[in-house]
Amino acid sequence: MKDTMKKLLFIIILALPMISFGQSRQVWVHHADEYFEAEDFYSALLNYEKAWSDSIGLQEVTIPYEVITSKQKLRDKQQRKIDTSRQVPIKHYIQHQIAACHLRTFDYDEAVVHFEHTSSFKSYPEDVYNYAVSQMNVKNHKEAVLLFEQYIKSDNYSDSLLRSAQLLIKGCFYAMDENNFKKKIEVKMLDTTIFNRGTTSFAPAFFGSENKLMFTSARNGGVIFDPEIQESAFLCDLYWTEKDLSGNWSRAINYGRPLNSAQHEASSSYNKLKRNEEQSLIFYTKWNDENRLEQSIYFGRMVGMKFYESFKLPVSVNVPGFKSINPFVSLDETTLFFSSNRPGGLGGMDLWKIQLDETGNVAQGAEAINLGRPINSELDEVSPFYHEPSSTLFFSSNGHNSIGGLDIFKSSYYSDNKAYGTPVNMGMPINSSMDDSYIIWDALMEKGYFASDRAPCENGHCYDIYEITNEPIVITLEGFVFDIETDEILPNTNLNFKDINSTIPFENRVILTDENGFYKITMDKAQQIYIMATRKSYFAAAESVTTMPITKSTALMQDFYLGPIGEDEIELDGIEYGFDSSALRLRSKEVLDELYAFLMFNGNLVVEINSHTDSRGSSDYNRGLAERRAKSCVDYLISKGIPKERLIAKGYGEDLPNFLKNSKKKPVLDDEGKRIYLKENYIKAQPTEEVREEYHQRNRRTAFKVVGEGFNMESL
Repeated sequence: MKDTMKKLLFIIILALPMISFGQSRQVWVHHADEYFEAEDFYSALLNYEKAWSDSIGLQEVTIPYEVITSKQKLRDKQQRKIDTSRQVPIKHYIQHQIAACHLRTFDYDEAVVHFEHTSSFKSYPEDVYNYAVSQMNVKNHKEAVLLFEQYIKSDNYSDSLLRSAQLLIKGCFYAMDENNFKKKIEVKMLDTTIFNRGTTSFAPAFFGSENKLMFTSARNGGVIFDPEIQESAFLCDLYWTEKDLSGNWSRAINYGRPLNSAQHEASSSYNKLKRNEEQSLIFYTKWNDENRLEQSIYFGRMVGMKFYESFKLPVSVNVPGFKSINPFVSLDETTLFFSSNRPGGLGGMDLWKIQLDETGNVAQGAEAINLGRPINSELDEVSPFYHEPSSTLFFSSNGHNSIGGLDIFKSSYYSDNKAYGTPVNMGMPINSSMDDSYIIWDALMEKGYFASDRAPCENGHCYDIYEITNEPIVITLEGFVFDIETDEILPNTNLNFKDINSTIPFENRVILTDENGFYKITMDKAQQIYIMATRKSYFAAAESVTTMPITKSTALMQDFYLGPIGEDEIELDGIEYGFDSSALRLRSKEVLDELYAFLMFNGNLVVEINSHTDSRGSSDYNRGLAERRAKSCVDYLISKGIPKERLIAKGYGEDLPNFLKNSKKKPVLDDEGKRIYLKENYIKAQPTEEVREEYHQRNRRTAFKVVGEGFNMESL
């Protein structure tokens, strides 16, 4: 009996450390889960590692970022529920969570190591996908493709991750295509004294002009309320700097209180408030480490450089319990773009917009509108920037053909159908296998700025601000000139170019088409030109061409079709007079206004304005009435500003009867191929009075014909 008791006591004594170990591990896992759900992945990682080793010698640190990764709710202790159909051992759970924390803290090298192990667990088939994502982010795109294909072919995929895997495979192939590396684009990290100090710097934005930038940074010297428990190196504040005439940036200045506070202030946008020159607004993101799951957009009103107390935007923007971040105000100050994971989106963070009123606040009764597809995806879209001159929306996403993490995309906006085009990856070197976001461009897209965590740093994931010098954008305009009736090419046609937005003549003001009727010129960015094509014996033609929406090298096409000047007169349909009168009616003046515009356009032509009557009445009287009516038309055009030397009034009376035309106003020919003129005998031979009256009416007409070219006002 004593021996039995001794053995039992010995077993209990041996078991006590194991029980203690198990209990402490459960405590670490419990704390780790809470941190994980709160999206404090650094603290979660430390606690999971303690649960794995039961070590308590690690130091906690919190790095500030606008967290955009969705959470995973897991609460059971010994058996962790992943979904309603499976459970996993606690050790598999801890190892998986450690790998997940490395992925969510952007330590991709460690994520590769850990997911290589956990991807073999039957408990976590999705870790094959996570392993592939990690490989992408360390530039192992070939390995990532094989892993994505393995996941797609498996029987244990989820629909959302399947779609994501299919997209990311495209991104891998995109990254491996050397043609997607823009060799003429220069990307460089900005200096570490002004921009990239401290633990992180990101979210550059223009501060009223292209020579002023505001940005987010966590560095020493920021705003804190309690130095005993707060450290500004780990709190995001808003800063600004200005470029001098030499192109150097001045010392970064903290906006100070009340705009900055002891919480995180980040990713801002400036609203100049053109309707109120005394005030301006800064919209920005704000959050607290105690509740990272909820991030909100605020605005601070500024007079001069003095700020008043900031206000949180209403629930139409900031839905409680969700994130609304990355505000951007359109140039016309009517629209606020932002990113949010609020209900009603397509998945993850989506881009939204909402109307602003004249005070710069959210318009009363306005509702946020999801930008929808093709902009948003099942994953994350963040940091919108709308480039007004080119009508292009820039944003970052990991839900399109990303080459790793967040990539920067652009999408053209088409105002005609109010729709965005398919997003286009900006390629390398702007994008990398890491996160690239917060891009902005100057008006001509020559210089830009963005944030990326591509450079190694002490904490594994640190955004830095980069400057882009864009590749030269070459825009050409080319085309042919044709005869509109025969489609024959017209060589030696004059093309006159005028810049609509400038008083300076276009560089190549006049050119001639070559022997093939072809022309080609180079245009500038953000340019709108008016082109007039002229040629002897032809009426002029004109077109307007703009390069406003163009953000890459482009070849534009614009053909011209010239109508030949014939010998026939051109009728002016709708010219009306009073009975037995030469006085112009209102409708007649409207028609002559159109002729005036035509003559101004064809400024080299001399024309004869002629008037005709029917054959009823004496020839002399009809001729005199026609002369007076033609003169009324000429006098009206002279009163509008047409030089009298370009106009000849001629009254033909009944001397030149009209000819029969079809519905296309082409001559109707008889059996011998000749025109049929509406002479008195022909009209009398018609079977009905209705037809006879119609033909008399056709003879009562006013028309014009070209009788000379080469008019030049300066020669008078």
